[in-house]
Amino acid sequence: MRVVVVGGGIVGLASAYYLAERGAEVVVCEQSSLGAGSTERSAGGIRQQFSTRVNVELSRASVPVWENFESEFGVDIQFRRPGYLLVAREQSTAAAFAENVAMQNDCGVPSELLSPAEARERCPELRAEEFVAATYSPTDGFADPHLALQGFAAGARDAGVEIVTGVTVTDVLRPDRGVAGVATTEGRLDADVVVNAAGPWAHEVAAMAGLTLPVAPRRRSVAVVDPEVPVPESVPLTIDLDSGAYFRPERDGAALVGGHFADHDPDADPDGFARSPGLDWTAEALERAADCADYFGPGTQVRRGWSGLYAVTPDHHPIVEETIPGFVNAVGFSGHGFQQAPATGGVVADLVHDGDTSLVDGSRLTSERFEDGQTVSERNVA
Repeated sequence: MRVVVVGGGIVGLASAYYLAERGAEVVVCEQSSLGAGSTERSAGGIRQQFSTRVNVELSRASVPVWENFESEFGVDIQFRRPGYLLVAREQSTAAAFAENVAMQNDCGVPSELLSPAEARERCPELRAEEFVAATYSPTDGFADPHLALQGFAAGARDAGVEIVTGVTVTDVLRPDRGVAGVATTEGRLDADVVVNAAGPWAHEVAAMAGLTLPVAPRRRSVAVVDPEVPVPESVPLTIDLDSGAYFRPERDGAALVGGHFADHDPDADPDGFARSPGLDWTAEALERAADCADYFGPGTQVRRGWSGLYAVTPDHHPIVEETIPGFVNAVGFSGHGFQQAPATGGVVADLVHDGDTSLVDGSRLTSERFEDGQTVSERNVA
């Protein structure tokens, strides 16, 4: 079986790796350099504290790969696990926490509901008086997206995958109802299956196959700062769900700060968006981080920042399905593609080789949910 994967980010390379491991002949087409779309601009979070079971399942199925990445791929991805701390200012946000934790525990996630005072024990400079509840899981954390990407790329090549960069897919070839391959700037590639793992360009690649998918590229920004009070590496990645801000420790007391704060969230041009956060966003991000924890204040110094793109669906869940015969979508992760890539790669391989998957409840990831009105939105989004 010959497969063309469109997109050389972490989802595309993980899919290629697991497809090849199961015997497929795979070519990955990346129009730029590997990871240039979203992966290299990711904050690297790896968590299981989601508000829906299928998102928990995708992350749960990915964790063993992250835990054993060095032994499988020979790359230390610097996976650190200080946990994730989610904090709520509003009673309506806090009301969902107990239900979320019960569902997560049922899935095997060791999350727990905390009072603001207990949350401050995990994050010593947290402004506990601003919050009404929190959740925490010690098995969450973050890793280096670049190193993980390189590991999957090397593993894919070792498994026989051909990875071509600087090659743009210009059309999906559909002679009848199925798929015959793709047209590229370097010529035609025949294939039995085409996998759309194009991230911010997912909508465009789907359109080449005659599909309209509700996946939109949305700009998100982060900054690396030197806080007024150094952030210990033991502090969890902390998400202030009601303000939209989050932060996590970097090395040597530095911190990464991010979030989306604007009421409007327009589609971005994946070929021409601003790749720097800008002064207004950076000032607001630091102000909101300071409202959350006393690590941040007027003396905080900005080292650098960058912007990337989420590929967002209306319910903040991905679309992972064989939408038409021979055309598989693995798109729309809404900021969670890095952490869920290993499981997604396994699901894609299952769909191509078996037509179904037992890794997760695949029925929750089909595009039909938008037509049928069967969506359940992920609430724990940063």
